[in-house]
Amino acid sequence: MFEPSRDQVREFFFETWRKYRAGMPLAGLETLGLEVILLHPEYHQFLIDMNKNKSKDYTDESNPFLHMSLHLALEEQLSIDQPAGIAQRFAALLAKAGERHDALHEALECLAEMVWRAQKDKTPPDAGFYLDCLGKRAR
Repeated sequence: MFEPSRDQVREFFFETWRKYRAGMPLAGLETLGLEVILLHPEYHQFLIDMNKNKSKDYTDESNPFLHMSLHLALEEQLSIDQPAGIAQRFAALLAKAGERHDALHEALECLAEMVWRAQKDKTPPDAGFYLDCLGKRAR
């Protein structure tokens, strides 16, 4: 399992944004990363100044890098339907929300809570909890 460091995740977003702005080709996960970045123009300001924002701790404000990383994780999960059933539950959430970005943010709440619980309890992520959370939000 690939577990990038905080700096590696941030460098990925900084580099993807730099390449996009320079008109350079993107490769692999960068294309999905760019889609996530473009969904969030409010975060573009953070991606311009790597020296200022690479090591910043976001204790009193929303962490744009965490948010975009959760988006990437969710998109990957949806593309392979893992955990099994997430695509179906997301489709129900999308039908309820109407807008894909709104549905993604609903799903991100479940993903973030699952990750938080796993970290807090020092246990593996609970896919059952995650899928139940998505199902409840879709109703």
